[in-house]
Parts: sequence; C-alpha cells; structure tokens
Amino acid sequence: MNRRNLLGTLAAVTTTGIAMTMAGSSKAAENSSAGTAENVFRTGPRNLITDVAGLKVGQSHDEDTQTGVTVILPDEAAVAACDVRGGGPATRETDALSAENLVQEVDGIVFSGGSVFGMAAADGIAAWMGARNRGFSMGAAPGVPPSPILPTACLYDLANGGNKAWGEDPPYRRLGVKALQAASSEFELGTAGAGYGAISGGLKGGVGSASVISADGITVGALVAVNSLGSAIAPGGRYFWAAPVELNAEFGGLGTEGLVARPEDYGRAMQPRANTTLACIATDVTLTRVEAQRIAIMAQDGLARALRPAHAPFDGDVVFTLSTAQQEASKDMPRSVLVTRLGALAADTLARAIARAIYEATALPGSDVPAWRDL
Repeated sequence: MNRRNLLGTLAAVTTTGIAMTMAGSSKAAENSSAGTAENVFRTGPRNLITDVAGLKVGQSHDEDTQTGVTVILPDEAAVAACDVRGGGPATRETDALSAENLVQEVDGIVFSGGSVFGMAAADGIAAWMGARNRGFSMGAAPGVPPSPILPTACLYDLANGGNKAWGEDPPYRRLGVKALQAASSEFELGTAGAGYGAISGGLKGGVGSASVISADGITVGALVAVNSLGSAIAPGGRYFWAAPVELNAEFGGLGTEGLVARPEDYGRAMQPRANTTLACIATDVTLTRVEAQRIAIMAQDGLARALRPAHAPFDGDVVFTLSTAQQEASKDMPRSVLVTRLGALAADTLARAIARAIYEATALPGSDVPAWRDL
C-alpha cells in the first residue's frame, strides 16, 4: 500500500469513528451508564485495565510505612514494551524490553513505592514465580528454576510521613508476594497499592485505571500510579485537565468550564522531591514488540493531557505496554493504522486513569496533604 492509500485508510477509519460518535452523542447525554449501545467508544464492564482479557492485578500496602505495591499479571507470558520520559526513573529490567534483545515476553509488570528500596518487590515476586516454574528458561534442568521476567518501576514516597525506619529490612519483598497472591480482576483505586503513599501536585495521589472498547471490539486498558510533580486539576478549582476525554462521569462529570491554562500557573505548590507517574497500557490485540513500543510512546501524551507539567527532571515517568494476544486485528486494516488507533486510544485512556486516581484517593490519617474530595 502506498503512502496516499495508507493515509486515506487512516482518514476513513478516523472519520467513521467520529461520525458514529457524533450520531450517538445525544443518546449518550441522556444515558451515562457504561456499555450502552449508543456509545461507540464505551468503557469495559469494570472500567479497569482488567477488562482486557487475560489480565489480573494484585495490590498490597503497609499502613505504618505508608507505601505499597501493584503487580499487573498476565495469565500467560505477554509481549511488552516500555517508554521512559521522566528525568529521574527508578527501574529494573526495562532494557530487557528492547526489540533487539533475547527475551520477547514478560511474566508481569511491577509498580512499587519506596524508590530504590521498592525494587525488592520484584525479588519476592520472582522467587514466588520461580518456585512455581513460571519464567523464562533456555531449557529445563533438574533443580534449576526458570527466570521470571518482571520489569519494575518505583516511585518516591520516602518523605511522605510514613515510618521508613526499616533498617536492613524494607517491607517490599513481602509486599510484592502479598500483592501477587491478591491478583484478581477487581482491585481498589485511589489510596491503594503502589499509590498508597503517593502525592500528586500537592494533593493525595494514588492508583487509577480505566478502559475503553472501540467500535470494532478492541479493548484498551490503563493502570497508573500517580505521584506527580504536576497537578491533575486546573488552578483555583476542582476541574480535571483530563475532563475533555472523560466517559460516563467517571471522575465527577464536572466538564471543562473551569479549565484555564496560563503560563507558569500550575495551581498548588510544586514539590520537586517526590515525583513519578508509573503507567501500564494493555490491549487484547496481538502486537509485536515494535508495535507495543510505538503505543507506549504515543500513550505518554496521556500524561501531558492529564498532568501539568509532566516529564520533568524530577519525575520518573514510565509507560509500559502489554499485549495479552486474545484476538487478532482485522487483516483488512494496515498494521500502521491499527497501531495509530491503539496509541490514540491509549493516550486518552491513560489520561482518564490519572484523573480517576486523584478522584478516588483519600487522605492518609494524620497527613497534611488533602485529597481532591476534601477541596
């Protein structure tokens, strides 16, 4: 297919989607429930990343240390990719996701609080999986466990007021195993998991998730732990930057009337010490590693739509992409068009997940950091 035909195909797909969405907009205004026939792009039944078939999420937290762990667990090893945009990432095994490297699939994605200490969450999960014969192996040998592939990213919550005097025994290995054992299709949003101790733009941060089902039945989901330098709300009010892409009043339905962005007016005081937004995009469509990488890159736009500013030197912003390969895309659609569509859906879905994290969060006991709901 030449370039002109390819662009024409993309335009046709986009125009059709827009026309169908406009045709259903009046009905959608009357009926805001998820999954109505009138909504061309609708949320999955849970509006969580686990609406993507073949995926579970587990979480754990420690109230005393005010930190936690979230693990995204595919039923089977899954193709994955990663894009790092923050200037201060704390990551493990992200290099393994490069297309030219040996291992092409992962056994899970781990998000943790605790900065460098949080890396131990993956140690606990790897040991648990290895003991149950899950992981990558060049060939089975008696007494030799496989090596679980667990790309990991951590956020900085060490200065959030929790008791971090753990000496030589940080809680993350234990929290990692506990999160894995809790893996389910249902999980808590807000003050939970890796976002338990998170702060976002001077407000309580947390874990958020969202999903969307396209007109042709492709599911895209996002999960995010928001501990950002930037704010998810516009200055002087409660309006979310992500409001233009909100579905079904999932974070209050306040609309866009209060959205005003002025140069260097970021609202609440920025705190350049405890920052990072960790995100995972998932889809049920089969992808190559290179295709997943492009979707991760495009999904980073969701951070910029929902947080202001994003990708700062203080942030460790990371976006992963997972494909559970539960369905094949139509052979009539060029792969580049498919990736473009999925990347656009991923960015919007991630923006929604970020807003949901802040919307659902509750303030920690004794903390002077308010939650959005307390404004």
